[in-house]
Amino acid sequence: MPRTVNCVLLKTQAEGLDYQTYPGPLGKRIFDNVSKQAWQQWVAHQTMLINEYRLTPIEPKARQFLEAEMEKFFFGGGSDKPPDYKAT
Repeated sequence: MPRTVNCVLLKTQAEGLDYQTYPGPLGKRIFDNVSKQAWQQWVAHQTMLINEYRLTPIEPKARQFLEAEMEKFFFGGGSDKPPDYKAT
């Protein structure tokens, strides 16, 4: 039987992540409060941020930016799309 969480993003009980997908205290908080479906939504949003801002995720500044956006996405009212973003 899959593990369930009360997902902070979906505002419902949903299947939880199988393992901690991000290190540290933020990763633990995500593991405890974010569903698989919500995590997939973050991955898509993160990909869009990386592409639109032309980030290199191994650079410390880019990682700090993405971590801050991840925290906002799940726990801070949402992460905005870039101002010039146009969905294709």
